[in-house]
Amino acid sequence: MEKEKTMLGYQNKVLRIDLTKKGASFEPLRMDFARKYVGSKGLAIRYMYEELKPGIDPLGPENKLFLTTGPLTGTPVPCSGKLSVAAKSPATGTMNDCSIGGHVGIRLKFAGYDMVIFEGKLSEPGYILIDDDKIRFMDAKDLWGLGSHEAEKILAEKYGTEFSIMSIGPAGENLGVMSCINCDYYRQAGRGGIGAVMGSKNMKAIVIRGTGGVKVNDIVNTTNRIIELLRESVVTDDNQYIFDDGTTAFLEACNDGGILPWKNFSDTTDEKWTEYNGDVLKQYRVGKRGCGSCGLGCGNFLKIGDAICEGPEYESIAVAGPNAGIRDPEKIVKFNEVADDMGLDTISAGDTIIWAMEMTEKGIHDFGIKFGEADKMIEYLKLMARNEGVGKDLALGTKRASEKYGGTEFAMQVKGLEFPQYEPRGSWATSVAYAVSDRGACHMRAYPPNAEVFDASAPPYTGENKGQLVYDLAEYNAIKFSLCICDFWGTLDYDIMAELLTIVTGVEWTVEDMQTIGRRVINIGRAFNQREGFDRRHDTVPKRIVSEALQTGPAKGQVIPQEVFDDMLSQYYEVMGWDENGKMPEDLVASLL
Repeated sequence: MEKEKTMLGYQNKVLRIDLTKKGASFEPLRMDFARKYVGSKGLAIRYMYEELKPGIDPLGPENKLFLTTGPLTGTPVPCSGKLSVAAKSPATGTMNDCSIGGHVGIRLKFAGYDMVIFEGKLSEPGYILIDDDKIRFMDAKDLWGLGSHEAEKILAEKYGTEFSIMSIGPAGENLGVMSCINCDYYRQAGRGGIGAVMGSKNMKAIVIRGTGGVKVNDIVNTTNRIIELLRESVVTDDNQYIFDDGTTAFLEACNDGGILPWKNFSDTTDEKWTEYNGDVLKQYRVGKRGCGSCGLGCGNFLKIGDAICEGPEYESIAVAGPNAGIRDPEKIVKFNEVADDMGLDTISAGDTIIWAMEMTEKGIHDFGIKFGEADKMIEYLKLMARNEGVGKDLALGTKRASEKYGGTEFAMQVKGLEFPQYEPRGSWATSVAYAVSDRGACHMRAYPPNAEVFDASAPPYTGENKGQLVYDLAEYNAIKFSLCICDFWGTLDYDIMAELLTIVTGVEWTVEDMQTIGRRVINIGRAFNQREGFDRRHDTVPKRIVSEALQTGPAKGQVIPQEVFDDMLSQYYEVMGWDENGKMPEDLVASLL
């Protein structure tokens, strides 16, 4: 690949904000990092590895919050409008990066920045106003304690629609390990307690406007090719379901495939899934929305009774529906709405309450809630966010709460991050994907259900070649998210990625470059965690997955034998070039820097 000091598509500018001193400075983007990691996810992790000292407290002032765009952000490239939000995770102690939709990524890029780094801590609650090159530190005492929706409404009325607003709810203010960052009301950087990092810095919100643009190579030909790709690869029959149904379509696919969790992953499938599926929810759709630069528009606004939200996405439906033994669509939507307002990750908060339901029903510890109690589940979200009553214990998350009260064998988490809503016993590679994910249990690193269940290109109930499968899927996602391209461009391939990066930057990139960078991004995340003490001991799954067989559905009788899981894990390590303990050799770590 051609070596140049700068590339088009980048602003070549980092904004560094010192919250302690209330100062801002500007510096060039590390283009040597950009060439090796491109942008967004990969670039953020590389900066984290460089700037965060090993062993720091995720909730201490030494942790930093990174907002990172990519070279395609702010261009007409479809589905490229997301923003990476990264920090050391309060939930897991690992690295953590999340992506957030809406328009904030584009506005940050138009303000002139590839990245913003927040350091230190405000002495009192405040919010940061980024208006192009004007950086202001604003008082947020009147916003502190408010739900995220109310706080964003107040700021939106003050600044207008040209600004994007990122905010935390009470969960982030109270340093909850399941807290998220909200944006544009209904978009979230959801996992790993990223909202608590913002709360630990006394930041209630970040308000951003950008009035500039992005320079690309040969704008006429670049724009024409992007339009062609939009027609040929994005707005196609293969991706139409995203516009029509959003991720509610996954509910039927997961139920039919035997991977829809039921009552804390004790079983799968729900014969009454049609009571709360996409067809039901669409009856209550009152509007549509898409992120900036999106050609698909997955967002659905729903209103059922007094419950309103954008979505709900599959994860929120499954966690507040069948996994909790609930089938009421209005309660599912209300759960989503309240979680968003409180600033809670629906997956982690839902899984934790569900674990408490099972603890109560088994008589291990009475948390005052059982399966199917929807109103209590919604109320418990508020208690968790505010760290009140039973919410104090549940706000610990399933790992810490189960270590305190028992029930570790059915505390559905990896490294302290709760399970996404895909049952691994119906998709064996999913167990490895959860185990080796750099931020704990996650379906956004590698997504085996697509191969093992939905298109049936790989057999689901075997460990053979699953290490390679998980790697292939993780490599693809690692480069895609480093380009900051949304997951819903399902027909995106390496050829298109390389072509887009080439035409935007004016520098030649190949398919081999994409694959190399994807592998490098996986490794830099592992290197960060390895430096924090993580190894094979932490790449595991709950005992339920390897000891209890499913009782119903297409995957009836399936359990992943411990020896098979161990073998799949070893396969993955071998593919990655790590040792049997999951550790990277020193020369491999050195090659990443």
